[in-house]
Amino acid sequence: MSQPRYRAAIVGAGAIAAAHAQALQHHGDRVALTAVVDVNPDLARHFAAKWDIPHVHTDLDVLDRVDLVHLCTPPATHTPLALRCLEAGANVLVEKPPTLSLAELDTLAEASRRTGAHVATVFQHRFGTGAHRLREMIAAGDLGRPLLATCETQWYRDDDYYRVPWRGKWATEGGGPTMGHGIHQFDLLLSILGRWEQVTAVTATRAREVETEDVSMALVTFADGTLASVVNSVVSPRQTSSLRFDFENATVDLTHLYGYRDADWTITPVPGHEDLTAGWNRTRSDTVSGHIDQLAAVLDALDAGIAPPVSLPDTRTTMEFIAALYASAATGQPVRSGEIGPEHPFAATMNGAGR
Repeated sequence: MSQPRYRAAIVGAGAIAAAHAQALQHHGDRVALTAVVDVNPDLARHFAAKWDIPHVHTDLDVLDRVDLVHLCTPPATHTPLALRCLEAGANVLVEKPPTLSLAELDTLAEASRRTGAHVATVFQHRFGTGAHRLREMIAAGDLGRPLLATCETQWYRDDDYYRVPWRGKWATEGGGPTMGHGIHQFDLLLSILGRWEQVTAVTATRAREVETEDVSMALVTFADGTLASVVNSVVSPRQTSSLRFDFENATVDLTHLYGYRDADWTITPVPGHEDLTAGWNRTRSDTVSGHIDQLAAVLDALDAGIAPPVSLPDTRTTMEFIAALYASAATGQPVRSGEIGPEHPFAATMNGAGR
């Protein structure tokens, strides 16, 4: 039996790390999970025992022995840890949000160019079979022009959730549900509809004792004229994650919570285009959109010697959207794509340096 080509380490043994361990074990013929790193040695040892990981560390001294680092630590640690990985020549797959700001993202981009190692962001919903099918049908012209879209992440997080010290603070989480919860849904929206042109937004703190917002809403205009609304919330007792795309020839809907299957998508053709239903249903899968499919794409890219999908330029589109949303909400003015340059207050922090 051939040995896996790559060696991987998980840094941060909290809740999300289990999804990464599961994905790595699924692809065990291609990549070996050789180490776990956590500042809490007991947590690291427990995680290693559960997932049969041979090496446990409390520091990144493991980097000279791995090819891929799965970064699963709190948001404020992502940039300094990713920089250490890049300097050691290790590629990084980082959980959302990848950085706290556009400035930090650009710092990683410069380090990636200099070292030749790559950083990719975990935006796993891009890789579900339904998203692939939708992109194929758009590219083929089957659905006609996109006209209107809605994107809603309405979740519920109680006060106990925010007792974790780094949550709900600009300096350590970087933002509220716009930054840490709805990001998966509107990243999928942006990956489907392409370049956004303008954002007009509001944010509010309605119920949680936090520095950041607990609700945000945005109206978005895309380069082709498509209009979209985006809602992000952590105060919604009936939780749902939903996307709706209205095309000339059909409406395509997705309703789920934390991961979708093909069964979570529906298509409603306009009269005369009923054949679109058969086209949509031509292949079916019970696979849940998740880390397994994205890791496969990352390994394929490493095999080919190219940047993995959702690399820093891809990620920047989504992070710039977040910065524009916060800037619009703070100023009461629309913000256009490209407006937030290096000297803009919302480039350095998502709250505009306290604005």
